[in-house]
Amino acid sequence: MTTTLPLESRKQAAFEHARAGRFGEAAELLLSVLKEVPQDIGALLLLGDVQHVGGRTQDASRAYSGALQAIQLAGGQVAPGIRQGVQRAQARLAEYAQGYEAFIEGELPKAGRSKRFDQSVDILLGKSGIYLQQPTKYYFPGLPQIQFYDTAEFIWVAGLEAKTADIKRELMGVLEDHAAFRPYLERHDSQPNVKSHKLVGNDDWSAFYLWKDGERVEENCERCPVTAAAFENIPLDRLPGQAPSVLFSLLKPGAHIPPHHGLINTRLICHLPVLVPGPAWLRVGSETHYWQEGKVCIFDDSIEHEAKNDGNETRVVLLFDIWRPELSEQERTEIAKFLGAISTFSGEKVVTGN
Repeated sequence: MTTTLPLESRKQAAFEHARAGRFGEAAELLLSVLKEVPQDIGALLLLGDVQHVGGRTQDASRAYSGALQAIQLAGGQVAPGIRQGVQRAQARLAEYAQGYEAFIEGELPKAGRSKRFDQSVDILLGKSGIYLQQPTKYYFPGLPQIQFYDTAEFIWVAGLEAKTADIKRELMGVLEDHAAFRPYLERHDSQPNVKSHKLVGNDDWSAFYLWKDGERVEENCERCPVTAAAFENIPLDRLPGQAPSVLFSLLKPGAHIPPHHGLINTRLICHLPVLVPGPAWLRVGSETHYWQEGKVCIFDDSIEHEAKNDGNETRVVLLFDIWRPELSEQERTEIAKFLGAISTFSGEKVVTGN
């Protein structure tokens, strides 16, 4: 039997069968090779070609995907002799994915689908990754993995949005004072800056604080009385000496905040866009949101996120943090005491920093 031939002889025989249109015989030989050498990239690519021409696209997809996976396991380098085969495999996998997506669309039209279901389909099709909470300092278990929250679930949102014009008027007064804003990521030369990047100490991303590290900045609140008063009925996450922060966050034209994770997952970050003269966006996980003046957005910053101002003028949002609504009063008290204790022990704030 040909399946008892040496490996290289079987591979050559499979190639000859495929060239002669004997796809079943070719597939049988290649499968026998892969039983002994599962990561033989050449055999996987040829098996994919054979199955594709034979109309067995599911099997071809598995073979092509196996070849690409084997390449990654081998370090990602593609030998010149198989480069065209790899490109062909990638093109056909993209073609299969489009066909699969079209099938799903026919069974469940996108127009009638829920947002979360759409996300699940994108993950299945490889169009999106799985983004989970990964806070860099403190993780509280059991909280839902929600990228952007529905603002209709927060009773205070409408009242804050109604104050946008007055808040913007106060902001414009502050913007006349160029020294009022300081870099959001402050440089601390007394500490190592191992993860430092170009926005540290850079006023391309800068802040004007009304509350900082849980304390009112009285001078700034006096300059923006309407804005300061707007937070009386908002559930800010009060952690003595650490939170909340309430600030005008300024992003200059072209400035990009690279992908990163927040420090803790027990809070949500809220933006009231106050000055958005051009396209500017915030990506959280798999969702990209374009800021609109006067429209609050609420998101979990412990999930990977990034932002960019693609406009030609400065973008400013009123940024603040609130307790996650899923936390009970007891849990909020426990978290506040615990993070306070950690801060006392280490001498460092848990919920602020670069």
